Amino acid sequence: MFNKKKQPAIKSLIAESSRIQGNFNFTDGLRVDGVVVGDVCGEPELPTILVISETASITGEIQADHIIINGTVNGPVHARLLLELQPKAKIYGDVSYTALEMHQGAIIAGQLRPLLEGEEKPTLKLAANNA
Repeated sequence: MFNKKKQPAIKSLIAESSRIQGNFNFTDGLRVDGVVVGDVCGEPELPTILVISETASITGEIQADHIIINGTVNGPVHARLLLELQPKAKIYGDVSYTALEMHQGAIIAGQLRPLLEGEEKPTLKLAANNA
């Protein structure tokens, strides 16, 4: 799946002390450490990765091929290929994904909707507790 291809480089950063109001579109990779009030969308025609750190907060819809969350998202999440939820991830909204990896401690307050092609079952992986 996504790991078989080279992941795009993270070329953009929204720093911890930054606040953006409005929609934000990106190509390649984006790391969010600050606050975004608006939609954050990766270009659908190109491979994209979105990393939302522990200090980040997004209020709005997010879309990308590969999404890694360890912060807070208030809005729907659409991971076209893979969604990774780290231990401090909090999502308040519906989630759609093709593959999902969820660590203990992550919270989803919404519905999970797998993106299926045909009758294929979604890929779910529970991360092992390394404590």
